[in-house]
Amino acid sequence: MKNKLTIVLVWIAAALAAGCQTPSTPATQVRLLEPADGATVSTKFRVRFAVSGFEVRPAGEIVAGTGHHHLLIDTDAIPAGESIPFTPKHMHFGKGQTEADVELPPGSYRLTAQFANGAHQSYGPPLSSTIRVTVK
Repeated sequence: MKNKLTIVLVWIAAALAAGCQTPSTPATQVRLLEPADGATVSTKFRVRFAVSGFEVRPAGEIVAGTGHHHLLIDTDAIPAGESIPFTPKHMHFGKGQTEADVELPPGSYRLTAQFANGAHQSYGPPLSSTIRVTVK
């Protein structure tokens, strides 16, 4: 009985890890293509995301090797496996968008692109990228 319980626990742990596994290959990365780091932008500006080593898919279903983009405003990258909150500082692009228009009031901002699985569970800092912009 003890061996069966151990096998079941290992199976459950493996299944949970598959849904929020953090990639370890150097070819896997997320970037903000636009705006450039240090850019000065107007109050409405375009963001463009890129990811390598993963396929962009809409939220809803957890499929290995896939996910979607999030834009975190003045917030640190989300640890792997944690759900990305639905707040004004955590913009979700769950339809699989790779670009969008963003509006922010004037000021200095830290923008972090964060990639997550179909259940909005972060792939962690390895699949995030941060830039700074000034909104005029």
